[in-house]
Amino acid sequence: MQVSTRGYRAWASRPTCQRARTDLKLLAHIREQYTLSGGTYGRPRMTMELKEVGLNVGERRVGRLMKINGIRPIRTRRHKVTTDSQHHLGVAPNLLDGDFLAAAPNQKWAGDISYIWTTEGWLYLAVVIDLFSRRVVGWAVSDRMKKDLAIRALEMAINLRQPPKGCIFHSDSHMIDTSSRLV
Repeated sequence: MQVSTRGYRAWASRPTCQRARTDLKLLAHIREQYTLSGGTYGRPRMTMELKEVGLNVGERRVGRLMKINGIRPIRTRRHKVTTDSQHHLGVAPNLLDGDFLAAAPNQKWAGDISYIWTTEGWLYLAVVIDLFSRRVVGWAVSDRMKKDLAIRALEMAINLRQPPKGCIFHSDSHMIDTSSRLV
């Protein structure tokens, strides 16, 4: 190619050439982290992982390299419908009627189910709180949303607090009953 050694070294040490080399090294790390994540890491998490490895890199640069090389995260979160309004079960009367204030502990409890996405799938959490103190008095976790999940949370609350006669438990109609007296 008739280029002197000194000329080649000058060309190779130019900032654009160095950047291209560091981009190639960075791209190798990006591909490795992308594979290790199962293809789920996007630009922010990829940047965080690269910084933990010891690479000082910005989010925009990582995003640019991922976009140029067609590295796109696989979206794993999908909306999951958990409410069944088409049931033929009876619904208890709403005894609280929007009054979620309690004058003393163990007068009014409320419960609900929440679902959390994890790398192993959906995790369901049923919680019962005392409306006076706003403290969790019972809870249960499961990988399946069945009626026993809510029942276990309520049983834990009953065993822990021993509620007096007349204590009201309120939940939406899809947990157990809308409102029911415990004892």
